[in-house]
Amino acid sequence: MSEVKDHLRYSAEHEWVEVVGERTVRIGITDFAQCQLGDIVFVDCAAPDTGAAAGDSIGSIESVKTVSELYSPVAGTIAKVNAALELQPELVNEDPYGGGWIAELEVDGTADEAVKRLLTADEYRAHVAD
Repeated sequence: MSEVKDHLRYSAEHEWVEVVGERTVRIGITDFAQCQLGDIVFVDCAAPDTGAAAGDSIGSIESVKTVSELYSPVAGTIAKVNAALELQPELVNEDPYGGGWIAELEVDGTADEAVKRLLTADEYRAHVAD
């Protein structure tokens, strides 16, 4: 069974979201997603100051098996990308909820409000069990 962290929110497309500031969220892909992708060899994320609506593609993740789109789980503007992934994309496999985070977004309104429509940990567990 893949690891699902109780304090995070999740998208149906297998991104996790963590509130890290009043208007800031950090995003990455779930343990389930990185297991499905296999060994990740490249992570591409849109540059800071790029705006995105919820559900917009903001990059891609390339593994030895496939290339998958990375979708923004909330509306906002990319504030920061994880530069460590340029040299160590495998961090997404090794530590998807820690060092393998992908981007931080500044949201309109509050971060707590922005994540309310996303899946809770229990809802995400049920989603991946289907």
